[in-house]
Amino acid sequence: MRKRQWTSMLITLLAVVLVLSACGSKATDSGTNSTSSEASGDTAPSTTLTIAAATDIESFDPHNNNNTSSEAVLVNVFDYLIKNDSEQKKVPGLATSWEQVNDTTWRFNLREGVTFHNGDPFTADDVKYTLERVAKDSALKQNSYFKNIVEVKVVDEHTADIITDGPDPLLLNRLSKMGAGILPAKYIEENGIDAFLKQPVGTGPYKFSKWNKDDRVELVKNENYFDGEPKWNEVVFRVIPEASTRVSELLAGGVDVAASIPSTDIARIEGEADKKIVKAPIQRVLQLIFRQTEGSITADPKVREAIDLAIDKQGIVDSIAGGAGIVTRTSVTPGNFGADPSLYKTSLYDLEKAKQLLSDAGYAEGEAEMTISVSSQYKEQAEVVSAMLEQAGFKINLDVLEPSAFSERYSSKSFKEIFMIGIGNSLFDASNNYNRYMAEEAKGESDYNNPEVEKLLQSALVNMDPEAREKEYQQVQQIFAEERPAVYLYQMEGVYGTNANVNFAPRSDEMFYADEITPTAK
Repeated sequence: MRKRQWTSMLITLLAVVLVLSACGSKATDSGTNSTSSEASGDTAPSTTLTIAAATDIESFDPHNNNNTSSEAVLVNVFDYLIKNDSEQKKVPGLATSWEQVNDTTWRFNLREGVTFHNGDPFTADDVKYTLERVAKDSALKQNSYFKNIVEVKVVDEHTADIITDGPDPLLLNRLSKMGAGILPAKYIEENGIDAFLKQPVGTGPYKFSKWNKDDRVELVKNENYFDGEPKWNEVVFRVIPEASTRVSELLAGGVDVAASIPSTDIARIEGEADKKIVKAPIQRVLQLIFRQTEGSITADPKVREAIDLAIDKQGIVDSIAGGAGIVTRTSVTPGNFGADPSLYKTSLYDLEKAKQLLSDAGYAEGEAEMTISVSSQYKEQAEVVSAMLEQAGFKINLDVLEPSAFSERYSSKSFKEIFMIGIGNSLFDASNNYNRYMAEEAKGESDYNNPEVEKLLQSALVNMDPEAREKEYQQVQQIFAEERPAVYLYQMEGVYGTNANVNFAPRSDEMFYADEITPTAK
């Protein structure tokens, strides 16, 4: 009976979503000129690539951003010493080679003949400035990934030694992610960081042109790029939070690639001869993170277990996600170091037991009141989760925020009992998923504190034995499966809509390397 009630409610909700999506698709952003050759009437391939995403960048400071949407843009402006290719293999970037000198020292041989966008030469001094800045300034959002770097020694103009405070099994991973984007030391020292943020300068294939916050980022070709001439004259990243508007812009020819396509719009896009849908599994896991501050309702393990059991994860994947997802009880998915396969593709759903647990925790129906905060890009999933929890006896206040407002709340750690978030993993390592639960990092956000987990996580940070380190992270995952500091819903699949005039293969790390997106040959 309960199952039939839920199915009926879900069908009603989906009907509303379909109506709203259809209505929203009739409107386009009238203030935007189409960049596709088809929309302009020009049969020649367009020299402008336009990508629509739900979320804006936080800033042009690669050390002070903390979301994938930012990195997906900034990888086109700032280069790393080491780059992950499309198959996530480490390949040379601004470093041509590297070697481990001893347990705490790595030597990097730097590429010669590279210049920043303002003409300054790239040298070891820029590596020293960049990495010591992010390592020593605790106010920077990327500091926690790099604070183990003690010093960068300039051996000569094109050789640098990176010294850590202990063995670091993840140094190469860190140097190939946001936070390791190389900054121009001379330019910043002469002009100041504020001037840099207004006119950012990197070594990447595209140069800064314009940023209208919450609207668009415009980049132009760097004709002096060391790795050959970039493919596009201009790359535009448009910020379109509403999924229906992103779809409308794609159908109207206003964008070439649109991210996060709702399942309800896939058939409509595929029905257009000059449009297509491309999908790929991504690193992102949609999850609920709980506040465990003393006195919070979610500090009670019975309440957290009741929440887990009340959510039909597969039902959400099948309906809202259109099947584009894999249920999981861990956020470390296959392909990441430290994954525990026993917790992947598994789910616990028992509505009656969830009700009993809530009663055992001392709450009558409707007394267990909680707020779930969520970015508008996951509004539909949050609405369904809220409905499921209310069916189990919870009272849910749903706090839907625009992406920029959610990002601000996230940075300030000011959520109430629960926030829903999709977390990716640019490190491709379990540490990226669990360092937030170390005592120092958890303060103010979840306030999670488990000495056994702390010991395991601290050990894994310096453990150079891959087999032993993997077991440490698997043990953490088993503890989390019981304690539930978070409830993991499902690994997401990236669903993108594209114009037929571009070739686009999604990456699992969700990066938009513009030169990996190519014009279709005519």
